[in-house]
Amino acid sequence: MTSLKLKNYKHKLTGEITVPGDKSISHRSVMFGSVAHGETIVSNFLPGDDCLSTISCFRKLGVSIHEENDGLRIIGKGFEGLTEPNEILDVGNSGTTIRLLMGILAGRPFFSSIIGDHSIGKRPMTRVTEPLSSMGARIDGRKNAMYTPISIRGGKLNAIEYQLPVASAQVKSAIILAGLQAEGETVILQPAQTRDHTERMIRQFGGEIVTEDRFIKVKGGQKLKAATIHVPGDISSAAFFLAAGATVPESSIVLKNVGLNPTRTGMIEVMKQMGAELEIREYENGSFEPAGDIYIKSSVLKGTIIEGDMIPALIDEIPIIALMAAQADGPTVIRNAEELKVKETNRIDTVVHELQKLGAAIEATDDGMIIHGKSKLRGGTVSSHGDHRIGMMLAIASLLCEGEVILEQPEAISVSYPNFFTHLNQLLSQ
Repeated sequence: MTSLKLKNYKHKLTGEITVPGDKSISHRSVMFGSVAHGETIVSNFLPGDDCLSTISCFRKLGVSIHEENDGLRIIGKGFEGLTEPNEILDVGNSGTTIRLLMGILAGRPFFSSIIGDHSIGKRPMTRVTEPLSSMGARIDGRKNAMYTPISIRGGKLNAIEYQLPVASAQVKSAIILAGLQAEGETVILQPAQTRDHTERMIRQFGGEIVTEDRFIKVKGGQKLKAATIHVPGDISSAAFFLAAGATVPESSIVLKNVGLNPTRTGMIEVMKQMGAELEIREYENGSFEPAGDIYIKSSVLKGTIIEGDMIPALIDEIPIIALMAAQADGPTVIRNAEELKVKETNRIDTVVHELQKLGAAIEATDDGMIIHGKSKLRGGTVSSHGDHRIGMMLAIASLLCEGEVILEQPEAISVSYPNFFTHLNQLLSQ
């Protein structure tokens, strides 16, 4: 097991950085570029481990993908151009890759097998395999297709009307991707609004999809056309530096080209609720995904309540919100976040356990956590548990600790933010 000694910097954060490309959009750019007709150009692609797993899988499906400068050139031949893989498709640590890939493979008339790492082997897949099976795909796997390895024999699909049991963009997207290949119109009802990158991407590639309230309708048999995609910065990555800027004394930083998709800006709304001093300057460039610069400086934060429909828009940011809450005045309560239990780790238990090691007054509940601010943090040995967002949260926590912090398994951070420590040191050295 590797470990990293994090200095007790006691230093303000100043300057500006451009966070890496959005992970969700990078994944989808590869997938849609692969099933569209023609040459798709992607710029500001995130070269993190998860997105590289997506590239690897589609290359095994016969797609030509060339890495050029900060992006990709993808030669798509349509859904029908995908070919049966000679090897097992390995998604690594990526839940997005496996779930969306299953939606694509469900409609392809060949056999494929999918595996992932130890973490993926524990994440539930029936939420995807059940609707895809009802559309006509033949899917098998461990414990009745609940866990990997998963095998799929795809083919002719029929449209369905489906009510999502959980508010999950991954599940929704898998069904949409299958629906694009099905006979008829697929209708999905979401219990709450989730990130809409898939819907936006379909339109960018010349497809049609209807969104009305929480209903989504997509017709099968559509042919997508190649597109040019510029990936904005990932707000889930920016969140760690937003929290650092707000909590580390005398800090003032600018985060450039951050994606501002309204289904992803829950972190910003929570920070405003807590009293953070931030300013957003949105670009007026007509892009299919809104973006802009965010200015953040040290703030006096207060506790808040985070629950209900807010959760899907900030589910990935809850670990860093918990740290921020530990530095706020008064309690913060997070509810309705059961989905955290089936991420790369059980993020409820992991966040609570690791922050307790550093002295935070935090406790787990059945569907979230309660954080009692304002905690004086000390040093200690902590672990990412192989979860990139836990690793980054703990690295930011080290800036607020009295003593030295040793982070075990820091390499997990490369999944979504390969140059995280470079950017951190850049802001500390101004």
